[in-house]
Amino acid sequence: MSTTIVKIKEIEEEMARTQKNKATEGHLGMLKAKLAKLKRELFEPAPGAGGGKGEGFDVSKTGDCRIGLVGFPSVGKSTLLNKLTGTFSEVASYEFTTLTCIPGVIRFNGAKIQLLDLPGIIEGAKDGKGRGRQVISTARTSDVILIVLDSLKPITHKQLIEKELDGFGIRLNKEPPKLDFRRKEKGGVSMSTMVPGVTLTLETCQTICKEYKIHNADVMVKDANVTEDDLIDVIEGNRIYIPAIYVCNKIDAITLEELDVLDKLPNYCPISAHLEWNLDGLLDQAWEKLALVRIYTKPKGLMPDYGEPVILKKDRRTVEDFCNRIHRSLLKDFKYALVWGSSAKHKPQRVGKEHVLEDEDVVQIVKKV
Repeated sequence: MSTTIVKIKEIEEEMARTQKNKATEGHLGMLKAKLAKLKRELFEPAPGAGGGKGEGFDVSKTGDCRIGLVGFPSVGKSTLLNKLTGTFSEVASYEFTTLTCIPGVIRFNGAKIQLLDLPGIIEGAKDGKGRGRQVISTARTSDVILIVLDSLKPITHKQLIEKELDGFGIRLNKEPPKLDFRRKEKGGVSMSTMVPGVTLTLETCQTICKEYKIHNADVMVKDANVTEDDLIDVIEGNRIYIPAIYVCNKIDAITLEELDVLDKLPNYCPISAHLEWNLDGLLDQAWEKLALVRIYTKPKGLMPDYGEPVILKKDRRTVEDFCNRIHRSLLKDFKYALVWGSSAKHKPQRVGKEHVLEDEDVVQIVKKV
């Protein structure tokens, strides 16, 4: 066992022994900062130290977006990939059938969605066990993660997988912390708040910053629920926030009463991949999480092309983004655009390249003469 993993376990044990109260806030914050630094060291080895992604994991991102399938071995990820995409991924009832990352493609609502079947994760993956580093590194590149659970033991598996992903800096179904952190030349570490009832204290901020050898910084808290963990995440700067769906597979093996219990899980979707139950419902949920926008092109004098929409992401859906998605050279001759749809005040509306588009808008680009 490496020295880093030993140190991580020692700190986790000390944190478990420490009672959380006002007097221990600063100390716990310091321990959490130490832990975050050690985990970064574990997953970002020094140059030349090896630990690459491994065969089959360096899959080129294709299509409009990427969905990753994550779960313990033998929960049905490969069967789900096969049913949704028609891609062959070896399926068997024993563990670790998939040893590399298998890509497939789903065509849905006009979008081309890449689906990745990742090898079964194991407990301790965040500490480098099995092929955990390769699995979770690839999961970080996903736009949405489908956490595939066995319906016979969903809660236990859900908690274990969340712990593994969280330990690698993946924050599921969460927004980035409402907190600004700015280093400065002098003046020490100061903290200000924009809302009442903030529990994070200046002392905790100073203790965490000291652990990172940051002696001068301004911390601005914009939400009362911001914690020391959020501050550490912002300082680390390598956290990634990904929507997730908990896909409870093999529901044909449980009772209706058990299904009712599972139905109380947030972001839950019941399926049977083998029997193809509720796969359409899963795709609908995934589409909602992806937050994609479909824009239809309209050549001058012709009807809109409803067969091949241009797919944009909700945070990048201006007319300029639309032009760049088609071809970057389109902006050189851009004069204005005509827009039909919910983003237009009248039909059509003449707009500039900064206009924000809505789902299923129709756009005609007018070029300079």
